[in-house]
Amino acid sequence: MATFAFCSANKVGRLPWRKCLFSNIKGSRGSEEPSLRQLPGARCFTFRLVSQGTAGRSAAGASRRGPLALGGVAAVAAAAVAGLMANGHHLRRAEMATKIPQTADELEPEGDILERCRGFMSAPVTDISLLQERRGQMCTRMEMMIMETQAEFCRALQEVDGGTFKVDRWHRKEGGGGISCVMQDGQVFEKAGVNVSVVFGHLTEEAARQMRSRGKVLKGKDGKLPFCAMGVSSVIHPKSPHIPTVHFNYRYFEIEEEDGSKQWWFGGGTDLTPVYVNKDDAFLFHNTLKEACDKHHPQYYSDFKKWCDRYFYIRHRGETRGIGGIFFDDLDGPSQEEAFSFVKSCAKTVVPCYLPIVYKHLKDPFSAEEKDWQQVRRGRYVEFNLVYDRGVKFGLATPGSRIESILMSLPLTARWEYMHEPAKGTREAEMLEVLRNPKEWV
Repeated sequence: MATFAFCSANKVGRLPWRKCLFSNIKGSRGSEEPSLRQLPGARCFTFRLVSQGTAGRSAAGASRRGPLALGGVAAVAAAAVAGLMANGHHLRRAEMATKIPQTADELEPEGDILERCRGFMSAPVTDISLLQERRGQMCTRMEMMIMETQAEFCRALQEVDGGTFKVDRWHRKEGGGGISCVMQDGQVFEKAGVNVSVVFGHLTEEAARQMRSRGKVLKGKDGKLPFCAMGVSSVIHPKSPHIPTVHFNYRYFEIEEEDGSKQWWFGGGTDLTPVYVNKDDAFLFHNTLKEACDKHHPQYYSDFKKWCDRYFYIRHRGETRGIGGIFFDDLDGPSQEEAFSFVKSCAKTVVPCYLPIVYKHLKDPFSAEEKDWQQVRRGRYVEFNLVYDRGVKFGLATPGSRIESILMSLPLTARWEYMHEPAKGTREAEMLEVLRNPKEWV
């Protein structure tokens, strides 16, 4: 197995988005960017994967295929890959859409594998020689994209916080691997995690049966269905109640059938969970996502926004987890290249839809009462993740799972008050009203 060294005398170069995003922001904290350690690549992984969720149904009652979650060890906490919650006809409409021309940014060459790896938080999960050999395959392109997303977001968070992420490269003896980046007790962020997982192996018979039960017929060779699955996921819990919590994950799944044909799909989304309503922040966040969606299909934002509101819903409370964003799964059209281009566009919004909000509220004062309300809202965040999130639930139930990575999504502190209800006319009551009745922000 080859070993590659990524260290050099110079620090990793600053990322290009900083120039445009923060050129007019003063007082941001600088931070040294960590050198990449010499780490061995991982050549091959196997992983037991169980399908999650049920198929959504359209108004006419037509069923749609449900997704397989990255779950368990692979779904490092916030991967939270849910079953289909929205109407299946949303994606069918998208597949029949007239193509919107790709931007120059999306058409640019993806560059040299080794050179791109130098900017990562760690060596990639898959051995670099294999990535180079298979550079044109979607599994390679997606792994490079999620590694770059992790690195860009981590360095943006380090820039504003002044702290450093602990880079935790992990392997599971049963198969699988990933890179967990966690920053805890920083100046701005109480807990911040940005994780990548990449797994290969064969579908279990149970997973295949569950897919077939939803109308998906899969034919393996000698009873085996080779697959690759990968994703990047993140949850950020700030200290200030005026800086929202943010979550995102983007993932890819691919299987090979007996005849050598491949079936694939993408999933993911980004959502915001503020403690107090701020219409300007909500507009910036949602509009950034809408602009990314609109480049690919005019219906994407509307459909995926509704899907997000439906999925991140705490049924026993009758309220959403936050003010939403976008959420999609089982995306397998109009073509693989166009679906990948859409996912890349979404991943590129992670920094510009969130960091301006963080900088805006860095110096906002807050009271003890506002901090208490933040703790109560964090309690609701925990409730959703442990009660409803399919990725987390599956991970906790899977023997040998890496619990630290799965529970990365939980805040460092939270609070549960008996029969808590904010007084009418307060900002806390305003927030609760929005959560009970999701709004259109753009």
